[in-house]
This record gives sequence, structure tokens and C-alpha cells, in this order.
Amino acid sequence: MNQKMHFRFVIALLLLATTLSIQAQKKDGFIQIFDGKTMTGWDADTTFWKVKDQTFVGEVTPLTRIKTNTFLIWRGGLPANFEFKAEYRISPEGNSGVNYRSEELPDIKYALRGYQADIDGNNVYTGQNYEERGRGFLGMRGEIAVLKTSQKPTIIGTLGTSDSLKRKIRVGDWNEIHIIVNDNHMQHFINGVLMSDVTDEDLVKRKMLGLLGLQVHVMPFMKVEYRNLFLKQLK
Repeated sequence: MNQKMHFRFVIALLLLATTLSIQAQKKDGFIQIFDGKTMTGWDADTTFWKVKDQTFVGEVTPLTRIKTNTFLIWRGGLPANFEFKAEYRISPEGNSGVNYRSEELPDIKYALRGYQADIDGNNVYTGQNYEERGRGFLGMRGEIAVLKTSQKPTIIGTLGTSDSLKRKIRVGDWNEIHIIVNDNHMQHFINGVLMSDVTDEDLVKRKMLGLLGLQVHVMPFMKVEYRNLFLKQLK
């Protein structure tokens, strides 16, 4: 093979590798929204968030205390109907979550208000639907809930007991979180198991689109890691 042919062969291989990479990122309609190397497309206080080993790491230490919950915010759009998938690992004392259809607070930088798929190291709350800086607990783990204007959540069914579902969540290891949001219907899955199911019929307080963000919660010490973040936009 002469030099010119060799050059063309190398270029063809590079193009093929690029095509396969793009196809992998778009598998089943999911797009990778974290490149594993940088915070490109994301925004946060880097005192608490960094990239290490192809992972977002959120951490609070005695030297980096916080007074309000802080978020790593995706700046790639305002998802309305979507599916989100990621893997996470959290320290035993940690508290985190994936916020969606959220809005930034005008007076506190990197703070969000909105729906949250809750995560904690002791798995007391993991999988529930909680509205950060809003209505609070919308659907606990194991609940199928409907939200009405100016009313507490109405529980219309069960997905299992909180304890039985808790046993599906690994402690101190990687878990997969999968969020499906379509119109006013929100479902939170951990490791493929449906943990909470909420339909928001509150025409006053519900949100139909907004920011996506990852939380570090106020506490003396905690660490949370996220990797392999994918988003699929639904119609």
C-alpha cells in the first residue's frame, strides 16, 4: 500500500469510527449530554462540582460548606417531554437528586425550583418525587399519586411497599436512574423498577418544561457521582 492509499485508508477508518460513535450516542433516540471529560454544556459552582474519571463529582467537605442546595445545571435546553438516564453513586450520608422542569432562583446562584427525582445514601427517599422549593413531597416511593390544585396528593394506587422497593437499590454502589416525563405524567425508575408515579393536575403550580440539574444538598459532608448521562426528547 503506497502512502497516498494508506492516508485514505486511515481517513476512512476515522470517519467510520466517528459515525459509529454518533450512532451509539443516538441509540434508541437517546443523546449523550455529558462528554465524560469536561463541563461543556453544563454550569455549576466548581467549588462543589468537578469532572473526574469520566464522572461528574459533587462534593461537600468541612472546608467547602454550603448554605443552600447547589446544582450542576444543563444548559442544552429546557426539556418538556423526555426520558433521562444516568448512573449514580452516593455516599451513605449524601443527599442528591435530578431536578427537571425547573427554574433558577433569581437571588441565589445555581439554585433551582422544580420537580426532583430524589436520591439519598440511606435510601430513605430515593425514587420519590419531591418538588424543590415548592410543594414538597408529591409522591413517595411506592405511591401512585394525583395532584390537584390546593390539595394534598391523592394516592390512587401502589407500586409496592417502600421497603420492598428499597431492596432493589444498591447501597454504596452504582445504580441507574431513569426518569420518564410525558405531559403531566412523571415516572421515576431505579435499576429498571418503577419507584413513584405522579400525575400533576394542578393547573396553577405544575410546570411543563424547564431546566435539568443535578443536586448537592446542604450537609456537613457528602459525595455524589453521576456518569453516562443520556437524554431523549419526546413529542
